[in-house]
Amino acid sequence: MIALILWARALRAVADGFVAVLLPAYLLALGHGELAVGVLSTATLLGSALATLAVGRWGKRFPLRELLLASALLMAGTGVAFASLSALWPLLVVAFVGPLNPSGGDVSVFLPLEHTMIAASAPPEKRAHVFARYSFVGSMAGALGALAAGVPAWLAARGWTELAGLRVMFLAYAALGAAVWLLYLRLPSARAEAEGPAAPLGPSRSIVWKLASLFSIDSFAGGLVVNALLALWLFQRFGMSVAAAGVFFFWTGLLSASSQLLAPILARRIGLINTMVYTHIPASVCLIAAAFTTDMHLALALLLARSALSQMDVPARSAYVMSVVTPAERPAAASFTAVPRSLASAVSPSIAGGLFAAGAFAAPLVACGALKIAYDLALLAAFRRVAPRS
Repeated sequence: MIALILWARALRAVADGFVAVLLPAYLLALGHGELAVGVLSTATLLGSALATLAVGRWGKRFPLRELLLASALLMAGTGVAFASLSALWPLLVVAFVGPLNPSGGDVSVFLPLEHTMIAASAPPEKRAHVFARYSFVGSMAGALGALAAGVPAWLAARGWTELAGLRVMFLAYAALGAAVWLLYLRLPSARAEAEGPAAPLGPSRSIVWKLASLFSIDSFAGGLVVNALLALWLFQRFGMSVAAAGVFFFWTGLLSASSQLLAPILARRIGLINTMVYTHIPASVCLIAAAFTTDMHLALALLLARSALSQMDVPARSAYVMSVVTPAERPAAASFTAVPRSLASAVSPSIAGGLFAAGAFAAPLVACGALKIAYDLALLAAFRRVAPRS
């Protein structure tokens, strides 16, 4: 079962990888401005947050497999709709309803569902390794997907219009959604109570809500520089081409994926919380420094250094959340730590888009880095002595 989930994660990440780069270019090609990129990113993240909240509240009534199948169909429909529409308001509605992901990480409704299945299937001593593999597969596949952002330029060299090439990529997104649906068909039909009856948050409630509050700060900060907005920053600040941006995001994804393999090794030596904090702070410093440089090559070097560190906390965070709650609380914990993160990250892209439209190109990157450093210090102070249950 874990292998099927990893394959599905890989296909979704490929789709997310090229969509995050092409989304701002697509909206600009349709005649929409920088603010529209931020607003549409907000719509996608807000819709994902509400869908994740619904899963946490009512998901235990349905088999996890059926929820995943429905989400995959929604992914396929979203791709077809984006390839067919041009006006901003219909695109906003589709972005809100569908699982389109403008960020580098997975913030969609798929995440808590797949996390719950993984937590139920992996033994406690292997859980951090499985989550590391899950994150690694997603990052690696997302990096390969970013390379596919160069396909519209390849098509343009063969007589296609830019807009037609971009629409083809959203049809490819739909096709990948259909392939994910076929993979989910092979999953066993089981409800969320894989390790005992599914339950609302009980003995771990205070821990989960403290984590959720801190994670929301981190996610609000990350929403200021989701991949779609970072691509827009590169387009507008340095005049980078879409194809070149795709290559850049391939390398950022590759570095993120490689670094996540080190996360469980580092976690065994210094602990999950220390792994999250001590890798995150230097990454934020690199982001702040990149905001002030006027040399594109130096900015890209700093952003690559950030990518080599910034995602090492992802498998550690997932493993920590699943380990500080009881097995019955895991579905609720997965959703109720994901929802505030998604809601917080949904607000900030519109702010960043407005700042870009006003010409304040450095402000979103600086704010992101500063808020993330504050989050890391608060997380360390609050949880360095809270040990996992298992």
